[in-house]
Amino acid sequence: MQPVARRTVLTVGLGGAAAIALHVVFAPSLARSAPQARIGEPAPAFTLADSNGKAVSLADFKGKTIVLEWTNHKCPYVRKHYGANNMQMLQKKWTAQGVVWLTLISSAPGTEGYVTGEEANALTVQRAAAPSHVLLDPKGDVGRAFGAQTTPHMYVIEGDGTLTYMGGIDDRPTTRVEDLKTATNFVDAALTELAEGKPVSRTTARPYGCSVKYAS
Repeated sequence: MQPVARRTVLTVGLGGAAAIALHVVFAPSLARSAPQARIGEPAPAFTLADSNGKAVSLADFKGKTIVLEWTNHKCPYVRKHYGANNMQMLQKKWTAQGVVWLTLISSAPGTEGYVTGEEANALTVQRAAAPSHVLLDPKGDVGRAFGAQTTPHMYVIEGDGTLTYMGGIDDRPTTRVEDLKTATNFVDAALTELAEGKPVSRTTARPYGCSVKYAS
């Protein structure tokens, strides 16, 4: 385990603002290339292989609202949302309304959360997840371009390609399932406003979770 990853594990039980700050400080390798993602600007273009080996580009979904969800199935913050069926409910709710949901894995080979395409597909079945595609980013190029720091880290892109939300999934930065009952879900709120033809009122929020395990 790399020193950065070791420090991240030590923060898992803290919750709250202190844990968020540590995850942001120790998010590895982002300084190597400045993130290109900016609210109100076109989202960085990319093409990645999905879990079935198919090349998937952001441009494939022109005209559709897109959600990007960075994930690591071993992260306790991710397990909170999947264990309570929270992430799956969001995926199913919004893909049923035509939203494209892309789950991205930027864990490098040999690090926590890295999976092959076959393993990613097995996780999707096991968790009854419903993303449009699971995309594999083992080199971390796409994650760095978007500035993805944590798992989960969420992004919403409008049909014209403009990035309209990025940050945490909600306002409860803990691993406690019971906190979901009182959480304000920023992703659901942004998608609701877009569906109603309204501008997104909250465009950013501090991300929380385990640091993305980029290649060093």
